[in-house]
Amino acid sequence: MKRFYGSGMAGVDGNKLGGRLIVIEGPDGCGRSTQIARLTEWLEGSGHAVATMGIKRSTLVGEELEEAKQGNILGRTTMSLFYATDFADQMQNQIVPALRAGFIVLADRYIYTLMARDIVRGTPSAWVENLYGMALVPDAVFYLKVTPQLLMERTFLKSQTLDYWESGMDLHLGDNMFDSFLRYQRLMTAQYAAMADRYGFRIIHGGRTPNAVFAELRRAIEILLAEPARSPRRASP
Repeated sequence: MKRFYGSGMAGVDGNKLGGRLIVIEGPDGCGRSTQIARLTEWLEGSGHAVATMGIKRSTLVGEELEEAKQGNILGRTTMSLFYATDFADQMQNQIVPALRAGFIVLADRYIYTLMARDIVRGTPSAWVENLYGMALVPDAVFYLKVTPQLLMERTFLKSQTLDYWESGMDLHLGDNMFDSFLRYQRLMTAQYAAMADRYGFRIIHGGRTPNAVFAELRRAIEILLAEPARSPRRASP
């Protein structure tokens, strides 16, 4: 049986959802996308049907959200509601149908990053939790923990630039983007740490080699899939 964090979604019965919802969480540069790709290949090679989802992939508002962010002028509440709409659309039209069909759904981030971003920007946690009450409780959440310094090195090495929003430039945290990035990511790391026990994260140290991270994820998921589906440890924020 699948449960929701809050009131759930109209017309969706958790008793009729099979499959498994597995979340890989963590900031940009922690290695999520690499691990999602490797897990998908491994699971499909083992005979499992796999579907993936991620932030800003909604066919309803995904493109519009990306375009709106380019001007760096989104208000905090507007951005929160944009992301929530993106998530709700994917929950209704991708995640729920896939679980109903017995798929393993791999989520490249979930509501936790969205909630952490909002809280860091001053949004009351109770408002944020209520906003994402339509989210299903995952079967497992793996948080790839990487230090802010290593995140900056990886991000800058890859693109030779830093993202305005992922650097928290709208919060005026530093005199330059590098200082702002480090301070913002420290705030985000603190939020992830606060969420870890409450939402049952399994912390994976993402500063290791991709092979080492994948090996730990694979072992944990093999154990999960060998067990019968069960009610999650904590089902309410």
